[in-house]
Amino acid sequence: MANETKRERFVRIAEARTNKILEMMRLLGNCSSKGNYEYTEEDIRKIFGALERELKNTKNKFLGIDAKEERFTLD
Repeated sequence: MANETKRERFVRIAEARTNKILEMMRLLGNCSSKGNYEYTEEDIRKIFGALERELKNTKNKFLGIDAKEERFTLD
């Protein structure tokens, strides 16, 4: 890794972080079990609205557009 190029470092880190995010999304999907959890359509709207905003903000960073970071809550 000492002689790693910028491209190699990007690929290594981007792949690891993307896979971590995908796994977290799968874990979030486990919360959809009505047998174990109770939630409203409003909760679903808030969760996916936050995810969609952050996905757009992250993409904009790659495009050189500044984005505001927010902390998510259901309250």
